[in-house]
Amino acid sequence: MNMMKAAALGLTLLAGPAFADGHASGDAAAGEGVFKKCKSCHGIVDAEGEVIAKGGRSGPNLYGIFGSVAGANAEFGKKYGKSLVEAGEAGLEWNEAEFVAYVADPKGYLRTYNDDKKAKSKMSFKLRDEEDAKNVWAYLVSVGPKAADN
Repeated sequence: MNMMKAAALGLTLLAGPAFADGHASGDAAAGEGVFKKCKSCHGIVDAEGEVIAKGGRSGPNLYGIFGSVAGANAEFGKKYGKSLVEAGEAGLEWNEAEFVAYVADPKGYLRTYNDDKKAKSKMSFKLRDEEDAKNVWAYLVSVGPKAADN
């Protein structure tokens, strides 16, 4: 039995790097193209102020989204919707699965996550194509800080 535990641990450690980089199963290059749809509301600006993707300011900066708590970007502050902040306070941290589900139907996602039929989202755009959403996630992870910094 100890041999099986050791083998399982070894496999887990080998899989670690895939999850450390945001577990992005999409195509980052394709995601950069799809992200153009997101730029009307979101930009990507790194911690030093370098603009990675110029975009609008009605949505939060998406730099370093992997592993971040939903609705908690201090720069965006009180502009977040109440339901997204509540989801973050309940433990929602962005990973590929949560991101893909959220962008497909933000209001529906928050209603389910918060178990609140009245939950709302300020994000009106929906990215229903799962492959496109995975590609955008891969792009965001690829331009974000290194996984070791998360």
